[in-house]
Amino acid sequence: MGALLADASELDFADARQTLASLCEGLAGGRIVPYLGPELLSRDNPEIPTTPEALAAFFQSKVALPARARGNAWAAAQYIESTRHRATVTALMAEAFATPALPAPLHRLFAALDLPLIVDGWYDGAMRTALEAREDWGEIQGITRAGIGEDRWFRFYDAAGEETARDAAAGWKTILYKPHGGITPAKNFLISDADYVEVLTEIDIQTPIPDIVRDLRTDRGFLFLGCRFHDQLLRTYARQIIKRSSGPHVAVVDPAASLTRNEVRFLVAEGITPVSAPLDEVCDMLMETA
Repeated sequence: MGALLADASELDFADARQTLASLCEGLAGGRIVPYLGPELLSRDNPEIPTTPEALAAFFQSKVALPARARGNAWAAAQYIESTRHRATVTALMAEAFATPALPAPLHRLFAALDLPLIVDGWYDGAMRTALEAREDWGEIQGITRAGIGEDRWFRFYDAAGEETARDAAAGWKTILYKPHGGITPAKNFLISDADYVEVLTEIDIQTPIPDIVRDLRTDRGFLFLGCRFHDQLLRTYARQIIKRSSGPHVAVVDPAASLTRNEVRFLVAEGITPVSAPLDEVCDMLMETA
């Protein structure tokens, strides 16, 4: 099971091959929702930050940060926003993710499966690129409400990247939901503490989560890939996105990772079954049975 903390003894790790094989039928039938994290990018996209810590380090390489903001992407972005302007934060995020992200094999697999819903929890455009061969999909992105003067929590984009009305989503065969925003097509970023304060005041009542996403999750489970939950904000988003879904929920854990105490507690509390396997092996297992 790799280098896991002692608290991981609370977890009941399932057999990776057996568990993923059982999920493949659900994926093919659209009953399992992939929930993608930045670690999917790490091998093929060395120029892109693939952890919140790497993004925090990028900010620190560009702006002298006080000790309280170092190592924390959200606090670093807040400091920059407070001292330099929101436009500086947006420009730095655009620079951090300027290199087009290469889709991993799992991105391409999920694009080929015509899934009703895919959740992507990072700012890159790899999943959008993987979907570009199709025209029957669209994207919903979380947006900052800072300075926009609108009572909106998210925006809708069609396959061509053009903003569209929410009614269009009803006709999409696949919805790509990026709750934190993304570099493409319009540089929407939830990144600063102030961005998240607004969202977190209402996320318990689900207002910031699109209605169609809430509807689609009801009879579905989630498969977490390339995700970590060592940060409270990441745990909060995942908890609220899978809220009232039926399950089953499975998280692939890198055998080389050390789970924090809070990650273990989160997996246990949310009924998420962990399997320990490298992402490359997971891809192979899913490709064999998909």
